[in-house]
Amino acid sequence: MENKKIAIGIDIGGTSIKGAAIKDNGEVLSVFSLPVNKEDSQEQTVNNLIEVLNRYLKDNNYNKDNILGVGIGIPGVIDTKAGVVSYSNNLRWNNLPIRKMMEDATHLPIRIINDANAAALGEAKFGAGKKYKDLIMITLGTGVGGGIIIDKKVYEGNLGKGAELGHTVIVVDGEQCTCGRKGCFEAYASATALIRETKKAMDKHKDSIMWELASKKGKVDASISFDGARANDKYAIHVVDNYIKYLGEGLLNIFNIFRPEALVLSGGIANEREYLVSRLEKYVSDRYYGFKETPKVDILISELGYDSGKIGAAALFFD
Repeated sequence: MENKKIAIGIDIGGTSIKGAAIKDNGEVLSVFSLPVNKEDSQEQTVNNLIEVLNRYLKDNNYNKDNILGVGIGIPGVIDTKAGVVSYSNNLRWNNLPIRKMMEDATHLPIRIINDANAAALGEAKFGAGKKYKDLIMITLGTGVGGGIIIDKKVYEGNLGKGAELGHTVIVVDGEQCTCGRKGCFEAYASATALIRETKKAMDKHKDSIMWELASKKGKVDASISFDGARANDKYAIHVVDNYIKYLGEGLLNIFNIFRPEALVLSGGIANEREYLVSRLEKYVSDRYYGFKETPKVDILISELGYDSGKIGAAALFFD
């Protein structure tokens, strides 16, 4: 192992924490993970992470002499300079000094970043966005995360608290969002929102093929409506069409504000790949502001998948 060519990247999600050693070419080495128990206090969750991380470092002989540091992607409003999680609605964290806690326990440099920003940085450096200077990344998971890359650099806003694209309102007084507001992009375009609408349609239409699909899976997840639409179930098609409408409108706002060269989609719903992208492209293609006179935004699917957050967090240490 060459000294100072490796950093640890950690991606904190709503249900699990995943991490890995990452080489400065984006290669993922050995991984580790642990579950997130929402009944635990925020301090206990961090202490659990510290315990697992320290064991991982010891087992792999990683220390301050041979790794650059530990980068952590965290959902929510992050004060990157202070190293504090100011607010994370999905984790229910508030004013958590995670950097100090982890530096004191590991004796390694710690850098933190919003999880969607981390994923965007990973894709910009090593994935689908590596040939673009300006791109936006949208993660379609439990919530909707946004990451903005301008001239190959992460744009975070004042005190690192910008780029909350999932919490732009697209329906005034609409569906309740976990952030406390109503009508957020996240409340309509997340996997959580799609599952909500799928269940509504299933409850209303007992003859929908979505019941059979959910029975086979043992649950209703974000793929049920898309699978039903592929099977030409009219109720599933209606759910997917509505989802595309709300996702498309949110993306149009982003396109019209930033006019990036590319938009990268990640998260569970992005696994629908071309079936999703083709419908989104059709929806947005004639709805751009001044669309005939503006450049097309390439809509791409993440190449790094679930590794993008870990890779991007580690990339905080790669110049």
